[in-house]
Amino acid sequence: LISWNDRNVLLYWLPPGITWRDMEQMEEYPRPRDLLFALPLALGFIVLRLVFDRVVAPPLGRCVGLRNRLRMAVARSTKLESFYTQQNRQPSQSDIISLMAQCDKTQRQIETWFRHRRNQDRPSYTKRFCEACWRFFFYLINTVYTYEMSNVGYVNPLQPIERAHFWYYQLELGFYLSLLLCVSVDVKRKDFKEQVIHHIATIFLLGFSYCSNYVRIGTLVMLLHDSSDFLLESAKMFNYGTGWRKTCDTLFVIFAAVFLVTRLVVFPSKIIHTTLVLSMEVFEPFAGYYFFNILLMVLQALHVFWAVLILRMANKFLFLGKLDKDERSDEESELEEEDDDKGEGEEKDKEGECCWERSKDALNSKLKMLSKSFVLNNLTNHRAAIVSKMRKAR
Repeated sequence: LISWNDRNVLLYWLPPGITWRDMEQMEEYPRPRDLLFALPLALGFIVLRLVFDRVVAPPLGRCVGLRNRLRMAVARSTKLESFYTQQNRQPSQSDIISLMAQCDKTQRQIETWFRHRRNQDRPSYTKRFCEACWRFFFYLINTVYTYEMSNVGYVNPLQPIERAHFWYYQLELGFYLSLLLCVSVDVKRKDFKEQVIHHIATIFLLGFSYCSNYVRIGTLVMLLHDSSDFLLESAKMFNYGTGWRKTCDTLFVIFAAVFLVTRLVVFPSKIIHTTLVLSMEVFEPFAGYYFFNILLMVLQALHVFWAVLILRMANKFLFLGKLDKDERSDEESELEEEDDDKGEGEEKDKEGECCWERSKDALNSKLKMLSKSFVLNNLTNHRAAIVSKMRKAR
């Protein structure tokens, strides 16, 4: 892409009639090799995040009253642990029956063991808070920085690139590369696949728009995303704390409004309309045109998917008066915690019933003994009274 002999060759990512020599005539123009700066930046973001999670996030967590949930420790069992790590975290009914014979445990004991074991592997509130806090600061800083340099315009690759746009693109590309590299260790949510698709589409969009010198329209795309993302991350931060329910609900309402307006109204009407329709007033369709707009359509489809989740939460908020839970919550997390609480509650209820039955039996036996002794005492006293009367009569 860089070292060809004929500088007048037409490139597939540029509009018809524009060659690389035309790009070189500008004082500052994007070079594909510039994207290599994003690789060390991605590694730098990972290191910076590790420091952030240990130095900055913990004090902020204490400020919002972050407390991890207490989790039951499981009894040590070699066979159950081997099955959990090597075969399945959620055994079927036939597996449970087999484990009952191997471990000499009841079905409820095995189900409880696996439920508590899954709880131990679930990410703590501290891990979730650190992740949300890290993204919050990045999106907030980027939103302020992007707002100062963004402007609307046609997709025109013959505009010189500014140094601010150059560094902005490098930081954004490095950040999303770091998210993609850390996706296996981050909190896994229900929309995990959609998140991976979003990161990949964003990386391709950033790289292609930079090589094609569509940095101004690309900057607007990132501004629309970051302006609502930092509100979402801030709501998560207060959600993991104690005593901030009203603040969390308020931030969620603001986030939902900003998300729906920017992603479902501004993005298709301004961004996609500019790249899909208005750009054709200047250039004819070309390969890069279709590739760029297909990626934008993929993002728009993801926007619709997340908008449905947000509207579900908004519906719960309006009719229940509070946010029940995040529709994007950790995979098996919220449901597992509810099942765990219910399971523990059922176990406590059954234990209480057993204790009550034992107490009731003991109480009945004591009452019987008391009643017998009371009757015997009455009979004895009555007999003594009769004997005394007879003696007096004699």
